[in-house]
Amino acid sequence: MHHSENNATIHAMTLSQEDLERYGECLAQREKSRATLDKYVRDVRRFFVYLGEDLLLTKERVLQYKAHLEQYYRLGSANSMLTALHSFLEFIGREDCRVKLFKVQRWMFLPEDKELHAEEYKRLVAAARSAGKERIALIMETVGCTGMRESELTFVTVEALQNGKIMVNNKGKCREVCLIPALRKKLLRFCKKRGLVSGCVFVSRTGKPLHRSQIWKEMKKLGAQAGVSPQKVFPHNLRHMFARAYYKKYRNIGYLADILGHSSVDTTRIYTATSGAVHRRMLEGLGLVS
Repeated sequence: MHHSENNATIHAMTLSQEDLERYGECLAQREKSRATLDKYVRDVRRFFVYLGEDLLLTKERVLQYKAHLEQYYRLGSANSMLTALHSFLEFIGREDCRVKLFKVQRWMFLPEDKELHAEEYKRLVAAARSAGKERIALIMETVGCTGMRESELTFVTVEALQNGKIMVNNKGKCREVCLIPALRKKLLRFCKKRGLVSGCVFVSRTGKPLHRSQIWKEMKKLGAQAGVSPQKVFPHNLRHMFARAYYKKYRNIGYLADILGHSSVDTTRIYTATSGAVHRRMLEGLGLVS
């Protein structure tokens, strides 16, 4: 890291790849999840690419980068990238280069082409089983029945199944994930069939926990067979489907936030968003037009 000695140019600073490496190490020491660490480093690296070979950091260049993000990305995605950059700037002691996030109105309705319905989820699971793909069928059922993050599937172990509860330690918080008896029975049967006696249940042929990209690919292959739009078929959408189903049934957003491992119910509200069509039917149900 090269700081300028001259007061006139003290606001300019040349970054280095070593800064980025040390930042990644710092995130690891803070016990950030692997997914968070990878995303933040990836987002900061994107800023490095934007700066070009000179890697000269100034407030003006960050403002230009913000304008670049506004042009090429959705505002929500742009804010996510800026948040990662802000974290990096704080790490190197350059908070003066931080910029304001974009103001985004809260997402009230879920796009209809993205809303995964419970019946579509069941068709995906059925398609997996008819193709003899029991592992991905159980992965979808586990996320669909518990609302777990796909990155938390590593906590689904043989030992956890034997105890009847899954303890998830993620994002600095520990929570218990309950398994309904029918799902637990299926998972234990799967372990017995696969000869799994300990450790993670959802593993590759080499015995390593499945990566989210592998789960994503397997689900995508099932979409056409199940007659489900490709835009709806991705692991995290199962979590959203669970949240909407739970909220529709019990209307307890605070408890749902605890189940999902959210620190704020504002995040949970995004998960419970339904399509505009559903909202219209609800308004019609009020019977206020004669």
